Amino acid sequence: MVIRYIFTLAIIALTAAFPASALTVLQASVDRNPIMEGETFLLTVTADDDIKSGKLDTSALLKDFIVGRTSISRSKKIMNFDASNETHWQVLLSPRAAGNVDIPPFTIDGVSSGPITISVLKTGSQPQQMQNIFMRANLSNEEAYVGQMLTYKVKLYLALELQRGVLNAPDLDGAQIKQLGEDKDSTEIVNGRRYRVIERNYAIIADQPGELTITGASFAGDVLIESRRNGAMFSFNESRPTQTQAPKMTVLINPIPADYHGEWLVSDLVVLKEDWPTTAVEYKVGDPITRTVTLLASNTDETSLPELTITAPTSLKTYPEKAQRNTFLRDNQMVSQLMQTTAIVATHAGTFTLPEIKVPWWNPHLNKQQYATLPARTIVVKGGVALSPVQDTYVAAQTTAEQNPFWQWLSLVLGLLWLGTLILWLKARKQPQVQSNTEQASTATTPSSLKALKAACDAQQATAVLNSLTRYYSQLYAQPMSLTHIAATDESLASTISQLQRTAYSADKLPSNIDYAKLFGIVKATKLLSTKSNSSALTKLNPN
Repeated sequence: MVIRYIFTLAIIALTAAFPASALTVLQASVDRNPIMEGETFLLTVTADDDIKSGKLDTSALLKDFIVGRTSISRSKKIMNFDASNETHWQVLLSPRAAGNVDIPPFTIDGVSSGPITISVLKTGSQPQQMQNIFMRANLSNEEAYVGQMLTYKVKLYLALELQRGVLNAPDLDGAQIKQLGEDKDSTEIVNGRRYRVIERNYAIIADQPGELTITGASFAGDVLIESRRNGAMFSFNESRPTQTQAPKMTVLINPIPADYHGEWLVSDLVVLKEDWPTTAVEYKVGDPITRTVTLLASNTDETSLPELTITAPTSLKTYPEKAQRNTFLRDNQMVSQLMQTTAIVATHAGTFTLPEIKVPWWNPHLNKQQYATLPARTIVVKGGVALSPVQDTYVAAQTTAEQNPFWQWLSLVLGLLWLGTLILWLKARKQPQVQSNTEQASTATTPSSLKALKAACDAQQATAVLNSLTRYYSQLYAQPMSLTHIAATDESLASTISQLQRTAYSADKLPSNIDYAKLFGIVKATKLLSTKSNSSALTKLNPN
């Protein structure tokens, strides 16, 4: 009974401790004064009552300050059965100009706060070690040409612990901008004070001549600062919003020089190189030759690289692939690359010269036009019979399939899977019963392509035999197989395929001395000798 009585009195006392709400005090304060021009500070307005957030009007601050994020919090205190409420507004402000600036009084429900005079110092008048957060930025060049890449580097210096934040790109008109690489996180000592430094690089490419104004990159976020409440014994970390911005910059963009000739390309260095897949000096008619020409440019965007104009004599058929473009960083410099791969097939024997390739570009350091050149190359083609239009089309399709990197990788994967299956099959052959079952299954599941090959051989039709060969071997090896790949599996088969091609595609009538029965026997035996043949074919298909 006594405990219940005491508890009831406590409830009554607590209830009586909450008087009717009434605002009596409104206070305004700032976290620091003076401040540097361009920096931010925190304005805190405190009311001794639970007030609606919309009652604080901060529109008067817009005249002299850039008003940032505003946060609101409420608290309740009970001391000696005396309860009180508080409402806190925290406003992030940045002064628009240096000098003495007044924060006007705020009024809520007839209660006003006092004015505050802020002393704003010019940039550089205060030692940097007094700043908790600031930004620096620089450009790779103070002057550039249209289309020239400028590197904009910005560093954010933090002396406080960062809780969260966003680093925003610089703002500009008449230019393209994109981030280069990932952010770098490090530490630096500035005037004896250690700062955490977050560095980011941007590429800026101006689209038009004139004066380009760059509004500096900015940062907005929350940092943790040490705080001590009135009457508290211990300090604690408090999250506080902050923001800063890099200084504004101006760069002069020059137009394309009037004496420049060719497609416009401005770069620090431009290089042309070519790759040949073989060291052979002489080639045969119908042999595909893969030529890869690469254009490299330093501090240039990949979209600025011109298309390569690659010509060849009329007796050389060219089959270019789609040019590949990419960009990468090397030694803190942006390098753009364009790769053009072309398959070349000679239709006649002779000596041919691939013309010189020349790409004009502008050197901004020397202020003059230069050329990246690839010298002419001479190739010797011998032997073979001139390709007919039908055969030429066939070789082109075959060459394209051989040069496609996708099929090369697919061949490697499928080849490895085939070898694994083959090993398991060889182990199973050691058991007589399993061997018998395998032979029966093989006989029952003869591919239709093998039947089609048998019919073509019986009819002695060279074109049909070639088509049936590719279909059957593609099924046998579970991957696309060209006639070149098939010929690599057996020397006798290679000679026969060569005779079949001359018979099928030659413009002249050639006597046919092909042993079709022997050809079919070799192909059918390949199924039984697939261990040796498969290994040889995969080695030639995937030399790397």
